[in-house]
Amino acid sequence: EVQLVESGGGLVQTGGSLRLSCAASGFTFDDYAIAWFRQAPGKEREGVSCIGTSDDNLYYINSVKGRFTISRDNAKNTVYLEMNSLKPEDTAVYYCAAALSPTCSYRQLDIWGRGTLVTVSS
Repeated sequence: EVQLVESGGGLVQTGGSLRLSCAASGFTFDDYAIAWFRQAPGKEREGVSCIGTSDDNLYYINSVKGRFTISRDNAKNTVYLEMNSLKPEDTAVYYCAAALSPTCSYRQLDIWGRGTLVTVSS
């Protein structure tokens, strides 16, 4: 079965850290760029970060630069999002998605996970 499964969400205080994981199965993980999105209550979904098939192709939205780090472990078919110095405005459901593309300049996202909730308390 082709799927992405997110994990690692939870409740954390302002300034805390979490590491999200996105575990892939059922497809050739190495051929896909993986992106993280988030959707806060009442807001539109936004792209947070992305990693291409090589570690030198990375993307972050401005609001998380310097605080979040994306990485991938192809041996484990997993992408990680290390989130530090968390703020209440980071509260959202975080989703990972896969695009059959070597870079983050993909045309479409082919596979989506179901999300994991991150709540940052003030």
